Amino acid sequence: MPKLLGVSGLRPAQGAVRKAKRYGRGGKRGGTSGRGHKGQKARSGNHKPGPGFEGGQTPITLRFPKRGFTNFTRREYAVVNLDRLQHWIDIGKLKCSPDKPITALELEQSNCVHGAKGGIKLLSDGAIPLRSAVFIQPSKASKTAIRAIEQKGGGIICRYYNALAMRDCLNGRTDRKAAAPTRREDIGR
Repeated sequence: MPKLLGVSGLRPAQGAVRKAKRYGRGGKRGGTSGRGHKGQKARSGNHKPGPGFEGGQTPITLRFPKRGFTNFTRREYAVVNLDRLQHWIDIGKLKCSPDKPITALELEQSNCVHGAKGGIKLLSDGAIPLRSAVFIQPSKASKTAIRAIEQKGGGIICRYYNALAMRDCLNGRTDRKAAAPTRREDIGR
């Protein structure tokens, strides 16, 4: 009976696997062991210069001046406009009431926004006025958006989220106490 084929029977082709050449050990290769004569590449512990090394000349990355910096405390907000919010409420993607306002969790779960790790920023582009009362809890909001929501009888509470509190909000965790803002510019407008 023929042997069944399987993963356990796989072998590399004959001559395909060879032992690595072990430099600097003497033997058939003589004194240089395949490294040639002298120079940086012949030495033991050969640490060749990395990319960007120009033989001792000042590299081009150092010759050019540097401008600006990367702000590591910058937060990327997911922007939501009032006309889009009204559209999502009209088609039934979002529901809100005074006791259950729209949060970042509802906006993420309903696929209205993506990547709200920094928070939600509510803006009013003024294209379409609101037709229904909206209750929402963003991280930040513009003055015109706040005015438009309050004119329709809705409510808005700008809530501060640090990175951990935002993660908890997006994961639906309510067992941890949320942090208070420490910088004046983090207090919602």
